[in-house]
Amino acid sequence: MKTLDDYMQLNYRMEIVENADKGGFVVSYPELPGCIAYGQTIESAVAGALDAKKAWLVNAIANGTEISEPDSLEDYSGQFKLRIPRSLHRSLSEHSRREGISMNQYCVYLLSKNDAVNFK
Repeated sequence: MKTLDDYMQLNYRMEIVENADKGGFVVSYPELPGCIAYGQTIESAVAGALDAKKAWLVNAIANGTEISEPDSLEDYSGQFKLRIPRSLHRSLSEHSRREGISMNQYCVYLLSKNDAVNFK
């Protein structure tokens, strides 16, 4: 079993979101459910998040709660197979040709553009 120091050294992904309603920033750790902090500045929110992370881990260890370890980009190959209608395949091919890039690059562009829009 890992100690508090072991868990504190792990690189948990931190998500920082601007709080449009109240101002300031909300910070959370997706792998540590409910571990959230708030601050008026990014710096204060991150400092609060580190304190919240420690308190969350202390509580989880004390209660015997399972603690997930952070995921890593090494867990993802960067590839997946996708079946699409032929008409969409043709459309993507034509658009990518007009842009002068490969269809793969064009699809990555479209996915990343849409992901950024929907992430907010």
